[in-house]
Amino acid sequence: MNNNELEHIEINLLLEGIYQTYGFDFRNYLQSSLRRRINNRMQIEQLPNVITLLEKVLYEPGFIKTIVNDLSIRVTEMYRDPAFFLAFRQKIVPIIRDYSEIRIWHAGCSTGEEVYSMAILLQEEDLLHKAKIYATDMNEQVLDHAKVGKFSLKRMQTFTKNYMLAGGMKEFSTYYNTNDEYAIFRPEIMNKVSFAQHNLATDSTFNEFHIILCRNVMIYFDATLQHRVHNLFYESLAENGVLVLGNMESIIAANKAQYEEIVPCERIFRKVTS
Repeated sequence: MNNNELEHIEINLLLEGIYQTYGFDFRNYLQSSLRRRINNRMQIEQLPNVITLLEKVLYEPGFIKTIVNDLSIRVTEMYRDPAFFLAFRQKIVPIIRDYSEIRIWHAGCSTGEEVYSMAILLQEEDLLHKAKIYATDMNEQVLDHAKVGKFSLKRMQTFTKNYMLAGGMKEFSTYYNTNDEYAIFRPEIMNKVSFAQHNLATDSTFNEFHIILCRNVMIYFDATLQHRVHNLFYESLAENGVLVLGNMESIIAANKAQYEEIVPCERIFRKVTS
């Protein structure tokens, strides 16, 4: 048995140990995306192999927060992929404008930048007052960060540029207050968002939604987990509900019949009711 095969077995044992002990399920994540994070944590902790990392996970209860933080996907920014938000404003807002209420689920919301981006977009389209945005992630630490609505001022130049490219209608600074280090979004934006822990790998649906956004999350899942999540989203969407994926994602073959692509260049789909 070569080293790569041995490491594969050890990683499987680590992921199984995490799931059996704490309920966090990374077993159907692509190992190629996990291996680098696992090896980085081993170097930080000065551990010789994955099995010693597993021992640390099993016998040091507080350490699980560190591992979950390592393995979670946290790449995000406000108005990430501005062309998507512009397309949403132009193509989807007219569809939902006459709804009496609008329920939106951001699945895998990370630290909340894209959630607040959507809230601002809806505010500018005079829809936020009848919208309810649910934002979920499996990682409690990133949710705690997201709930505060506070971001480094160093990032605001990029965020502002994205906002303008996404069709922003005002000075972006009107939506937040600042101190010496941070921009803090105003209560009228934050109050329309409910953050909660939810694991796409294990948890079930919790409401019926008109729009579900899960952007650049499923690229880290294998086909089995992608199929599960697509079924979860299909079950969670209202009739003619809209599903939004990331620009490197699409509906897998096993689920293609459940959706029609309505904005192909931005991976926006509509639920097809059988």
